[in-house]
Amino acid sequence: MIKVVKFGGSSVANAGQFRKVKNIVDSDISRKFIVTSACGKSDNEDHKVTDLLYLCHAHIKYGVPFNNLFAVIEKKYMTIKQELNLKIDLDGEFEKIKKSMTKNINIDYLVSRGEYLAGLCLAEYLGADFVDAKDVILFDYDGKVNFERSKTALQERLKTDKKIVIPGFYGALPNGKIKIMSRGGSDITGAIIASLIDATIYENWTDVSGILVADPRIVENPKRIKYITYDELRELSFMGANVLHDETIFPVKEKKIPINIKNTNEPENHGTMIVDDCSERDEQKTPGFITGIAGKKDFTVFNCTKLNLSNEVGFLKRTLQLFEDFNINIKGIQAGIDTVNIILETQEIEEDRYIILSKLKEIIGFEHVSAFDNLSLIAVVGRGMSKRPGMSGKLFAELGLNNINIKTINQAIDEINVIIGVDNKDFEKAINCIYDRFITRGENK
Repeated sequence: MIKVVKFGGSSVANAGQFRKVKNIVDSDISRKFIVTSACGKSDNEDHKVTDLLYLCHAHIKYGVPFNNLFAVIEKKYMTIKQELNLKIDLDGEFEKIKKSMTKNINIDYLVSRGEYLAGLCLAEYLGADFVDAKDVILFDYDGKVNFERSKTALQERLKTDKKIVIPGFYGALPNGKIKIMSRGGSDITGAIIASLIDATIYENWTDVSGILVADPRIVENPKRIKYITYDELRELSFMGANVLHDETIFPVKEKKIPINIKNTNEPENHGTMIVDDCSERDEQKTPGFITGIAGKKDFTVFNCTKLNLSNEVGFLKRTLQLFEDFNINIKGIQAGIDTVNIILETQEIEEDRYIILSKLKEIIGFEHVSAFDNLSLIAVVGRGMSKRPGMSGKLFAELGLNNINIKTINQAIDEINVIIGVDNKDFEKAINCIYDRFITRGENK
């Protein structure tokens, strides 16, 4: 058995957290590949290193002194070094970084240094080999990971039986230039490494004991999801559940490598297991209707009407092209006989709202176009819904009993999820109603 383990920023925020990581890694000899984020926040007064590095870059760009900001980063890592009695030459590493902090510095290089330094410290502390991500996570020029080249590069560096520490969040282009991933990309690095070595399991260690059925900021003490499929997690992630970077699934799904979300501060908790197929478990214990509930506020609906629209060939293609021209991602489309509703994130269309509304009339030919704001979307996700006739009816009835008006409804043919739209003012109330009916009251059957 070979495990890839990734530790998030909160897991390496200070020397105390480093000690917890060591206990976790040392307790299981199969935890051979360790991926680390940059040092995160120790408390509410602290700062994430990556945030500070982005700020440093902004200061450099606009000619503002950055020394005080960078000194905070230096102190954070130096404190870890001193408290753990490490021998790493951090002074030399910091000097190298500061020499590169000129007007033309590559932002990807600068913001990746948080993971790089955390990896160096963690490798020494664990007695592991350090492998720089730029040498094994290899991108093509189109920004996609080249798995074949990356696998060869990683195998060339597995020369000992020692554990391997790899920084997350970045890799390198074919010319050797550092390229970062989107924020939270260390999750993706862990998944890539798991895929490259055909890991038995990918453990993602964070500061929560798995994925919760609902957002704890909305629902008080929500239950933990014990098992969830890749597809269910994708649906929840798309609608705002952010325990795991939503692109993490892709590298492991093809090889059906399970992901275990676990808590560095509560390692005995089994957390949440993300798998390709829950059918064997479901045969032993009938799954409930609902696996999880997630949602987002602040969507806008463009309501477009034209007589006999449903018989007009190509109108949808032209409509989609218009939004593509403005580089706007459509979140949902609902079409009727004479009407099409286009759902968009409000912040994405604010700048070009009136231009788009005008072009929908002039170019696409809609007779009437109007915009409705303050819409929230809520996804009710569950692999068990398709096996329970009347599930949607129960859901809608519960919202009706609580005087919550449903603005939009969208359900996939596989019935893995139902997405409903409600007013922003009803967002929290709706999620609590759904949770109370199907989880708290035990009617999730």
